[in-house]
Amino acid sequence: MSLDVGIDLSSLVYRRGVSRYTGNLARALDRQPGIKLHVFGSSLRQRRQLQLLVSEYLPNLPAERLALRRLPPSVLRLSWKLGYRRVRSIWPKLSVFHSWDWLQPPDTDLPLVSTVHDLAILKFPETAHPRVLKAHQESWRILKERRAQLTTVSRATKQDLIELLGFSEQRVHVTSSALPQESIDVTERLSEEQYQQLVRQWRLDQPFILFVGTLEPRKNVERLIQAWQPLRDDFQLILAGAAGWQELPAADRHPQLRWLGQVSDQLLAVLYEQAQLLAYPSLYEGFGLPILEAFYHGTPVVTSAAGALPEVAGNAAELVNPESVESIRQGIVTVLEESAAAQRQRLKKMVLRLQLFDWQYVAEQTVQVYQQAVSLP
Repeated sequence: MSLDVGIDLSSLVYRRGVSRYTGNLARALDRQPGIKLHVFGSSLRQRRQLQLLVSEYLPNLPAERLALRRLPPSVLRLSWKLGYRRVRSIWPKLSVFHSWDWLQPPDTDLPLVSTVHDLAILKFPETAHPRVLKAHQESWRILKERRAQLTTVSRATKQDLIELLGFSEQRVHVTSSALPQESIDVTERLSEEQYQQLVRQWRLDQPFILFVGTLEPRKNVERLIQAWQPLRDDFQLILAGAAGWQELPAADRHPQLRWLGQVSDQLLAVLYEQAQLLAYPSLYEGFGLPILEAFYHGTPVVTSAAGALPEVAGNAAELVNPESVESIRQGIVTVLEESAAAQRQRLKKMVLRLQLFDWQYVAEQTVQVYQQAVSLP
């Protein structure tokens, strides 16, 4: 079955995990037989940047299959309600439209598929602005009314959609995720001289434990810091990630505790490779991309036995109770004290685990959801 698929790539400009999922999925979909992508996007201040990013992921996309607007989401919603430049008016022959869970096109005659990565905004509403929460709630309402098909990256998120929002199991499909191509490319582009320069510049030749993620309560950084305290004489704790709605409390600051903020792809790759381990004891994740990134760099992982994280980590990581400081500490110590034979065995498990996550598989599963959406009455 040939399909003309509209897809919203507006999120590319945010350059975070969801952005890379979106771009890598679009690239993989473009390689699927019978799929013709039509890209929609909107950004008030970064329209030009959005156009450049689309061309990176889809360099052969014809101009007539690209429609970019210079509008913020709130104004775009209003313009659609008023009937201005709706998706169907741009591409009348679209088979299906693929949206994300915060903005839905109003074209009621157009089959709709939407990806929901997680329900963190519902589980932790205090971390989001009320306007953002309201926009998501409106989007979920539309998805229910339109009887949209939903894709998720994990079984945990599927269960959340069923239990917390009341979506039927038949309408929610787990299509998984994979390691972004950017994570692979950046390592291959780094010369030995560039690599060593980053090591010296950021003092990464001393032993350290790494955390990667936005600084916000659900990431559980406070408990991680407490678990690290008895180890701080021997190991730095390096936090790599932007501030969410909080910064590192002054009381937690210590010479061996370093918060680098948002880091470049190049520095992140070096951090993974130099770290003794990745500590990722999050309270809730819809997937857990840093686990795959660490596996790719051969870095052992200590992560939570909660949410979607065990689905990603499998038996290749040390799983801990994220609500117990002692459990997190013991997990870290277990990995740090592993014998050489145990380390080799863990590395084999990481390699095998990585092979389970593949963009071609994600694209194939997504196409099946498109076909189901189109075939429904």
